[in-house]
Amino acid sequence: MIYADYNATAPLRPEAREAMIAALEVGANPSSVHGPGRKARKILETARMQVASAISAIPQDIVFTSGGTEAIALAIHGVVRQLENRCTLLVSSIEHEAAAKNAGYSGAAVQSVYVTNTGQADLKDLSERLAGWDADKHGTPVLVLMLANNETGVIQPVAEAASMVRAAGGLTICDAVQGLGKIPLNVSLLGVDYLALSAHKAGGPQGAGALWLRSGAPLKASLFGGGQERSLRSGTENLAGLAGFGAAAEASIADLSKFEELAKLRDNMETRLKAEGDVTVFGEGAPRLPNTSNFAYGGFRAETQVMAMDLAGIAVSSGSACSSGKVKRSLVLSAMGADDALAESAIRTSFGWRSTPEDFDRTADVWLKALHQRKTKETA
Repeated sequence: MIYADYNATAPLRPEAREAMIAALEVGANPSSVHGPGRKARKILETARMQVASAISAIPQDIVFTSGGTEAIALAIHGVVRQLENRCTLLVSSIEHEAAAKNAGYSGAAVQSVYVTNTGQADLKDLSERLAGWDADKHGTPVLVLMLANNETGVIQPVAEAASMVRAAGGLTICDAVQGLGKIPLNVSLLGVDYLALSAHKAGGPQGAGALWLRSGAPLKASLFGGGQERSLRSGTENLAGLAGFGAAAEASIADLSKFEELAKLRDNMETRLKAEGDVTVFGEGAPRLPNTSNFAYGGFRAETQVMAMDLAGIAVSSGSACSSGKVKRSLVLSAMGADDALAESAIRTSFGWRSTPEDFDRTADVWLKALHQRKTKETA
């Protein structure tokens, strides 16, 4: 089986597995003050340091969560609650449902920020909105903008957008789930106020994540209990999961140069698919994650492609694997201006730390064969 769905979940890194086993053997609560509890606390704080280091932050600004969705939800609801709903959420039209739906349920006013046909947030649109911002009417502007899109891999102009929002007296929440371990991350250079992360996208386990927040940024807890994580996210921490998260974050940063090499393999695969399959590659005119390719051949339905690839031993996806177990038309591609026939025909390949050059070649071979079979059937 060739696994080409790293943006859904990356295979567990051996470093993460080892760290998790070591944490499980401790078998104690990190809030306990006895010897085993102190060992557990040391594991937890080591993981916090590793995650913080991966984004050039300090450990004290990391709040551990159950995953990227909870981290995003904590940021959105925590900001809205702290500002007592006197704010407007500016949500890009390509956000993951974890951001879009939490914004919708937050109780705050929501405005959509448009994207260009290359899949990047339209900074002109954002600038025009902020230029005439009426704080008395709309409250504090809070931008919700992902670092890199999970479907297309398109990297967003987060630093530029956050600078605009800051100048208007606002805040920026960034979903960086897809960026960790794939591109360099530095929260200071991004200029955001909140940044959400997830372990399993970087080769850690599922069920572990984190929210980084700028010191002094407004945030009210949404989950109450024993006061863990600076009382911002109560509940006994998932020690083994977070140990794996820390180890995966550290390993993925060490592997960044290898990950960058995937871009050439991805580009070569796309060149072949365009030449032999006449595909449309989404976002190719913008900076993208080096591992991601989203392409379509109009009229060749995505579910048919996914099943054909699966039967041939290649795991790919269509749309966001996190949003549903079903294959459905991509709202992200529609926001980029793709017509329904093309959006319904798009599939995503995403490679990672265990991928080989042969994986890219084989993926192209199988997809082109599936297209040929479809065309043959149509003309029969």
